[in-house]
Amino acid sequence: MARILICDDQELMRDSLAALLAREGHEVVAAGDGPQALQRIASGKVDLLITDLKMPKMTGIELLTESKKLKPDLPVVLMTAFATIQTAVEAMKLGAYDYIQKPFEGDEIKLLVERTLEHNRLRIENAALKSAIQDQNRDRPLIGVAGGMDQIKKKIELVARSSVTVLVRGESGTGKEVVARAIHAASDRRDRPMLAVNCAALSENLLESELFGHEKGAFTGADKTRRGRFELADGGTLLLDEISEIAPTLQAKLLRVLQENCFERVGSSTTQMVDVRVIATTNRDLEQEVAAGRFRQDLFYRLNVVPIELPPLRDRTEDIPDLVKHFLHRIARRDQQAFKHIEPEAMRLLQKYPWPGNVRELQNIIERAVILETDPAVIRAQTIAPWLRLPHQNPVAAAQDLAGKPLADIEKQVIMSTLERFRGHRVKTATALGIGVRTLGMKLKKWKQDEESMMHEVGA
Repeated sequence: MARILICDDQELMRDSLAALLAREGHEVVAAGDGPQALQRIASGKVDLLITDLKMPKMTGIELLTESKKLKPDLPVVLMTAFATIQTAVEAMKLGAYDYIQKPFEGDEIKLLVERTLEHNRLRIENAALKSAIQDQNRDRPLIGVAGGMDQIKKKIELVARSSVTVLVRGESGTGKEVVARAIHAASDRRDRPMLAVNCAALSENLLESELFGHEKGAFTGADKTRRGRFELADGGTLLLDEISEIAPTLQAKLLRVLQENCFERVGSSTTQMVDVRVIATTNRDLEQEVAAGRFRQDLFYRLNVVPIELPPLRDRTEDIPDLVKHFLHRIARRDQQAFKHIEPEAMRLLQKYPWPGNVRELQNIIERAVILETDPAVIRAQTIAPWLRLPHQNPVAAAQDLAGKPLADIEKQVIMSTLERFRGHRVKTATALGIGVRTLGMKLKKWKQDEESMMHEVGA
């Protein structure tokens, strides 16, 4: 709860208001005049100042002005009689959050206090979020010019000026989220929130609630009303990661939001308008998904207003030295340790490797090398070489082994082998195969049902 300072020269008003707010769980301190209130603000934590407008020694306006000098972010609520409402309105221009007219009911002041505290909490969280996003954008810049990266940077600058939907495509680990955040940071929406949703990580029902919110009692477990990401990102940007994994029923609802800028919470018939810029990412071929009937064609066209295709790291090996240098500097700064260099032979190994995991895999390798390298100053080739070996397989022999097998059997063989390689870790398996976790789960569930059905027939 909050620490609230009440300033009023009338002892009865001061004490009754203090008792009312204390019953709500707040810590309340009181002052009989402006100078006393300023001393309390200067000497301790205060989350909210409630002050009368007309007082001796110092008026509420003067107290407001002086309190803002001591604590600019302190929210102030003025108590005023009808004859001084115009003065209270003027005070709001000077930084007061709101005013309340005397006499007032207890529920009125309680509601105003909660609204003021909630507004201030959201303001503080938003400021912290913007700061974190700015730090993240500084810490995760788009590095390199090879493979068309210079053209991608120019496209980001151009698309950031508008609010059109952007579809960022590329293999897993190529930096699609980094591009999305760069677009937001360069746009007029930079001072509004940017939120992200991983469409593959949630079930259909949970994803619907995450995107659009829900009303209390809308479904089992919905014990309170919840705002969705579209509502929370109003005025800002929403990143829909792995958009290909969204269920068909939700695709229709998403299309409506993109076309009409409106939606309803789950369990509500009230339509809400929003202004949200959507950036979607995918590592799948959406044209193939459309052809197979798994993704709506109209939604694809609506998302693909401005496409940005990120090249795999194997097509831009000239950028690897700059990427490595960036990761090493970031690790040194983060861990407050000496910067480690990388020897030329180690760099040559990095540039020869095909990087199936792209930039994310490179980053992980550098993180691991910094931790495990015993040389205090240099990362050596012998340290990283064991991590850059791909399983050797004769491609002709591999093709002969697969020749004549049904495609469904080959798919199952590849998925189960990959799942075994990652010891049953579904997220890692899906990432390595370039499919969504939800898609992987559906395939595994189907194969299990087929096996159970076959055993039942044999038993019968």
